[in-house]
Amino acid sequence: MDSQTYCPSEGVQMQMIQHTNVNIEAELPRDHLVWSICCLVYGNPCCLGLMALINSVKARDRKIVGDVEGARHYGSTARCYNIISTILTSIGILSIVVVIIVLITNIFKALEVKSSYGNYRN
Repeated sequence: MDSQTYCPSEGVQMQMIQHTNVNIEAELPRDHLVWSICCLVYGNPCCLGLMALINSVKARDRKIVGDVEGARHYGSTARCYNIISTILTSIGILSIVVVIIVLITNIFKALEVKSSYGNYRN
């Protein structure tokens, strides 16, 4: 009779209700430190990677101190700087690749035209 009790006045067995309390801790905010270091080292347009790294370090410091709201603010700011830096770096790399492809095709066309002039000489 561990989860049931007997009520003598009614002659009926009643079932006990058990409650469980679950404590859910709020997820700590992310500081995006690794992403900021990558943005600083591999692509740093307009010093956005440096600004992201500074905000990431501030977010990590606030998280260690226990200021969750401050860490969330600095982490969000670092994330925005990282996104902008990544987009600008990607656009720059894509532009360079397109320019190289266009230059190579133009060089091949120029060589083809030059070789075709040489074939018609007697």
